[in-house]
Amino acid sequence: MTIHEAPDRQRDSDPAAIRKAVRGAAIGNTVEWYDFAIYSTLATYIADKFFPSGDETAALLSTFAVFAAAFFMRPLGGFFFGPLGDRIGRQRVLALVILLMSGSTFLIGLVPSYDSIGVVAPLTLLLLRCVQGFSAGGEYGSGACYLAEFAPDKHRGFVVSFLVWSVVVGFLLGSLTVTGLETMLSESAMESYGWRIPFLIAGVLGVVGLYIRLKLGDTPEFEELREKGEVATSPLREALTTSWRPILQIAGLVVIHNVGFYIVFTYLPTYFTKTLEFTKTNAFISITIASIVAIMLIPPLGALSDRIGRKPLLITGAVAFAVFAYPLFMLLNTGSLAAAIAAHAALAAIESIFVSASLAAGAELFATRVRSSGYSIGYNVSVAIFGGTAPYVATWLVARTGNELAPAYYVIAAAIITLATVMTMRETAAQPLRQTVRT
Repeated sequence: MTIHEAPDRQRDSDPAAIRKAVRGAAIGNTVEWYDFAIYSTLATYIADKFFPSGDETAALLSTFAVFAAAFFMRPLGGFFFGPLGDRIGRQRVLALVILLMSGSTFLIGLVPSYDSIGVVAPLTLLLLRCVQGFSAGGEYGSGACYLAEFAPDKHRGFVVSFLVWSVVVGFLLGSLTVTGLETMLSESAMESYGWRIPFLIAGVLGVVGLYIRLKLGDTPEFEELREKGEVATSPLREALTTSWRPILQIAGLVVIHNVGFYIVFTYLPTYFTKTLEFTKTNAFISITIASIVAIMLIPPLGALSDRIGRKPLLITGAVAFAVFAYPLFMLLNTGSLAAAIAAHAALAAIESIFVSASLAAGAELFATRVRSSGYSIGYNVSVAIFGGTAPYVATWLVARTGNELAPAYYVIAAAIITLATVMTMRETAAQPLRQTVRT
């Protein structure tokens, strides 16, 4: 197997082009994940509107099951959009996925309730969530590859970290939108029509994100590959035959990336109100603090990964989850609001350590020729199994066992899987990206 490496982009990187790429990927990604955030934040309203009344826990589980169903569509999206990005370029795929995501989110805001159209309501919700999941299958892989291929070798960790940074911004924006509406509207108004407004706003944000992404150019790495006539004609087949090992590595790498993320930013706000019995205002304060902690930590930690390597941060994050998940869930359950918020913030900090380096490390596993395909396949299969199911599994574990600390065991298991994977990986920080792989 012959491996061709791209020249070090340090010598010809355009800082203005890099900033534009970061803005385009980050802003568009913020819009994408705002769409996902409002669904989880509005879970109790959705449970009430789209599922038969009676068993509140069953309705909430059904809501999270629909949330998880979208993630099972992500591998299909990854198998479709990943190879498409390797054939036609990352920028076009980024524009297409934000159109699909925002459009389906907007339509969720228009679907009549179960009381109006019966079982058609949850089925339509499921369909639109599957469209969201399908489009999201092309977002992370394409976005991570896009920024990795624009970034200078010595600053790739810092540049790529803004992709996951923008995810937290999107979640925070969704939380702020919902909480702002709950503050301004009465409970009856919120239950009647207010819960629909954040979904409708997604349509406007989608237009903005689409405009930004249509203004982007493609990456220097992909353009160089295209000029040489070396763009893969069958990138999916080539990725599966030449890059199966890094595909497995990224699948294992992002297990705790996703379990940690969805526990911290999706499940815990509901855990605060349903299990810990704090108010929605308390939950909002906690998720806001946790989000701010992540927003502040991720870019400097991404820069640190450029200096000391990806593996030290990946190992530290995985070990910290394995060691501290249970004690922090105990702290969550002491009955003290201050202690619960501190535990939530600590979990967000641990997640920040890991995700600040994981996306760049994943992109660096692959050659440019199959990077979008390999990344999207491995990432999305993993997130379908572990990430999207995290809120459902955590809710089910608490209901099934009666143990309010049960979600910690899920986090610990995920951390161990990821730690084992990281130990098989070589250090890739500050090294040129591989461009093509031929057998």
